Amino acid sequence: MRRTGALVLAALAFAVPPALVAAEVGIERAPVEARTADGDAVRLHANGRWEFVDADKAAQARAIAAQYPENRTRPLDAQGGAFGIGRTLMPGDKDYNRGSLSGKGR
Repeated sequence: MRRTGALVLAALAFAVPPALVAAEVGIERAPVEARTADGDAVRLHANGRWEFVDADKAAQARAIAAQYPENRTRPLDAQGGAFGIGRTLMPGDKDYNRGSLSGKGR
């Protein structure tokens, strides 16, 4: 019985990735400084995002990235558009925050 418990614990220890454990516990990993193939200094974040260390290059990269629609995210105060499916309602739209149209509770 003890041996079975030890095997189960060992299997769980190897089944859970360390990054998941760190995220579950709330450990924030510091960004890693690195260099590109061109020799530019960049900062690598734990969530997969990266940025140039040089402020001028970072501003240029943000300006270029803003031109592409896939880099624009849904504003926090918008409604709808779950998982990229459906219509996203922006504040000021006539349907924004209208509630249910079923008639119940009116």
